[in-house]
Amino acid sequence: MTSAIAAARRVVVKIGSSSVTAERGLDYVAIDSMARQIAALRASGKEVVLVSSGAIVEGMQRLGWKRRPHEIHELQAAAAVGQMGLAQAYEASFRAHGLQTAQVLLTHTDLADRARYLNARSTLFTLLQLGVVPVINENDTVVTDEIKFGDNDTLGALVANLVEADALIILTDQAGLYSDDPRRDAQATIIRQALAGDPALEAMAGGAGTATARGGMLTKVLAAKRAARSGAHTVIAASREPDVLIRLAQGETIGSQLTAGTAVLTARKRWLAGHLQCSGQVMIDDGAARALVAGGKSLLPIGIMNVDGEFRRGDVVACIDHRGREVARGLANYSSAQSRLIARKPTSEIEKILGFIEEPELIHRDNLVLT
Repeated sequence: MTSAIAAARRVVVKIGSSSVTAERGLDYVAIDSMARQIAALRASGKEVVLVSSGAIVEGMQRLGWKRRPHEIHELQAAAAVGQMGLAQAYEASFRAHGLQTAQVLLTHTDLADRARYLNARSTLFTLLQLGVVPVINENDTVVTDEIKFGDNDTLGALVANLVEADALIILTDQAGLYSDDPRRDAQATIIRQALAGDPALEAMAGGAGTATARGGMLTKVLAAKRAARSGAHTVIAASREPDVLIRLAQGETIGSQLTAGTAVLTARKRWLAGHLQCSGQVMIDDGAARALVAGGKSLLPIGIMNVDGEFRRGDVVACIDHRGREVARGLANYSSAQSRLIARKPTSEIEKILGFIEEPELIHRDNLVLT
């Protein structure tokens, strides 16, 4: 197996808290190693976007806190303090290797709103064209539980979709994805290659590992599944492996490679697939589900069994089957109130019921993505 990183033109590197921090806050040796390796990737012609955790841990150290707080306002305070140190550390290390950096803080709202999504995308493309290394983190200072990415593995996947990356490298304190938790099972073996999105991978993945880190192997497996929607392959590897990025770029097999096996989505559908939350959902019957999945059709009102939540025309809504499984999501042509009125009705009756007709479909196939 040849590493997917060798052929990648644009790479997103996500590094976790445990890989850039130590007992006393930031691990400057590890950060400098990342900067040196990314500089080598840049010199070989690759564009690199870095997604880094570590702000909250650094803030905890600066504030003298021994354990990660649970209150959201305390987490936000720690992030605000720690982000200063994290940005300074990366700026100094990259500058020593002849590279400029840019701090980019994102929330889910930035990527859920189409205009802000496009603005973020344009900014990141411009930075890459200027030869600048974007250093991205979740904007913990302003997020609430409702809009948090939840972990930087997910953020890394969303950024990979945003910038149309060829590969996502998730660096962690584990050597890769194992068949079972190696802390429990000494016979567990590392998975060298698999298909991103394979349900068996989620069964193998364990929970969060350390007191300061939020993500576990499951979030990495799900991130690979999300990144695959835009055609990005994912490698999960140990950050402490010597020159891990350089060796991956040279084609060496390190860690676990989860290959994207799906067709690359268009930019608009990448944006739809990247939504972590939907404004509402519609339950569809089996016939409508088959039409969407097998037939590539639009969703018509007659296939809707139930409407949950409140949404407006143009909002993103999820389409679920009667088992509660999400089949697709897309932009609604009608509000939730209007959708309830025309549910189970043929298209020919929409104008009679509502007094007007916006579109014959509830969701047009061009504004719909299978999930």
